[in-house]
Amino acid sequence: MEINSIAVFCGSSSGMDPVYREKAYALGQALAKRKIRLVYGGSNVGLMRAVADGALEGSGKVVGVLPRFFQKRELAHSSLTELLYVDTMHERKYKMNYLSDGVIALPGGYGTLEEFFEMLTWAQLGLHKKPVAILNIQGFYDLLIVMVYRMVAEGFLQEVNKKLLLVSEDIEDLLDQMRTYQPPTTGKWISTDPDPTLTSPREHNSNFPSDSE
Repeated sequence: MEINSIAVFCGSSSGMDPVYREKAYALGQALAKRKIRLVYGGSNVGLMRAVADGALEGSGKVVGVLPRFFQKRELAHSSLTELLYVDTMHERKYKMNYLSDGVIALPGGYGTLEEFFEMLTWAQLGLHKKPVAILNIQGFYDLLIVMVYRMVAEGFLQEVNKKLLLVSEDIEDLLDQMRTYQPPTTGKWISTDPDPTLTSPREHNSNFPSDSE
């Protein structure tokens, strides 16, 4: 699978352990090295800033997507390749998905989980065929992965849909998994026709509208 752009969802805090910020920065550097554009939430704080700085300092391209109500708080990163403003949090998530060929979650809180699981649910429903992945820094998501296995064991999630979730503690391994990802072709909630409004511009051969300010 060709990966030219990846959306990263992560915390607006840096966490207690410095390794979280270090790995977020390293992910940005790895994306830049592979000439993969970073799409993220546009903020200048926490892991969000770290991954953006890593990509920018590696001469990579970074697109931020920021709700307008954050302008008053001066949270926008000032050095991005492009900064797009949207009106709502839902539009932010939609735009980040629209601009990307895959998704990675780093450590974060409620917002990170909500954004990530919506992308994963869209994949389960067959609305897109993009790889959806977790960079499991310091085992941060170990218990969440255990919960996914519990969902399968208790009959709330099909085995084929468990395989939608890619996981690794190693950045290069995770990116390689995403590059070689093949979406499932069977399963209760899998559609054969992706929703064109949820695929990337490359996938449906359309130019995304620019609403940068």
